[in-house]
Amino acid sequence: MMDPEDAAGPSDTPASAAAAATKKKISKKPKYSKFTQQELPACKPILSHRWVITAFISVGVIFIPIGIASLFASEQVVEIVDRYDKACVPSNYSNDALAYIQSAKTNKTCIRSLTVPKKMKSPIYIYYQLDNFYQNHRRYVQSRSDNQLRSKAYEYDTEDCDPESTTAGGPIVPCGLIAWSLFNDTYQLSYQKEDLEISKKDIAWKSDQQHKFGSDVYPKNFQSSGLIGGAKLNKNIPLSEQVDLIVWMRTAALPTFRKLYGKIEVDLEANQSIAVVIKNNYNTYSFGGKKTLVLSTTSWIGGKNDFLGIAYIAVGGLSLFMAITFALVYVIMPRPFGDPSFLTSNIITPAGQSN
Repeated sequence: MMDPEDAAGPSDTPASAAAAATKKKISKKPKYSKFTQQELPACKPILSHRWVITAFISVGVIFIPIGIASLFASEQVVEIVDRYDKACVPSNYSNDALAYIQSAKTNKTCIRSLTVPKKMKSPIYIYYQLDNFYQNHRRYVQSRSDNQLRSKAYEYDTEDCDPESTTAGGPIVPCGLIAWSLFNDTYQLSYQKEDLEISKKDIAWKSDQQHKFGSDVYPKNFQSSGLIGGAKLNKNIPLSEQVDLIVWMRTAALPTFRKLYGKIEVDLEANQSIAVVIKNNYNTYSFGGKKTLVLSTTSWIGGKNDFLGIAYIAVGGLSLFMAITFALVYVIMPRPFGDPSFLTSNIITPAGQSN
């Protein structure tokens, strides 16, 4: 008769048992949990006709009043918009505006008269608007040195600023094409035969003044080469106080943009005239650009912007239309609501798994 120990197969030997235990230890099977097996409690909303209609009505009721309020606020904003790039070119240069702007002998002074359409309450913001000026061009945006703008210790960090990086006298501060092309038209306004003071206070972001432009960095060798791109900077004022430069260095995303020039701190009455003396220095004629002077008040939504209000009203109106449509469809052609227990995800297959 065979011994029971002899009847045991080779798989029951201690060596095979140890191998099986080792194999079990190194298994890559993840530890069971409700999270890994996607068995956590879940909400499965069923969008009935009542829920859908209620949701659309809620969106309409909320969005339409917001849109009306936005449009009303936008209508309260008073704007004076005056394009002057063509009007300021003398008649004898009307066919060659580029020669006019490039000549050092031509008189660049231009006087414009603006009429206040409605009472403008202070503060009144003065903007210059440029069209067809691509500040978002890749080469243009990269032509600057943030380290040099921030600290005097990086004065020679100009490797990204070509072609406006250095001169025979040393590095250019601030270097790069953005600073080199600084807007240099100027405006002087008079109202009721008195000059209007243009305030530069708080026209630049505080974060830029305090963190991006150093108080120990002063202009050096700026606009000193043969080709002058735009405005010059006062060598005795640090970059952190050169607010016109700081505003200009925050590049625009679109080819048509406005930048803040200053503020008027007095009210302007309706139907009064404003005389504007413009120094038409900036060359937009070589690339077909436009220059516009804008005087504007603000409201709680900012400047004049009808799009925001129209968008809210359009979305709210569409939601109400959809709610009415669904309600009519349900009334005219009602459809019995199905039993959720018969949903495919709730049916258990014979193997014990959900479909």
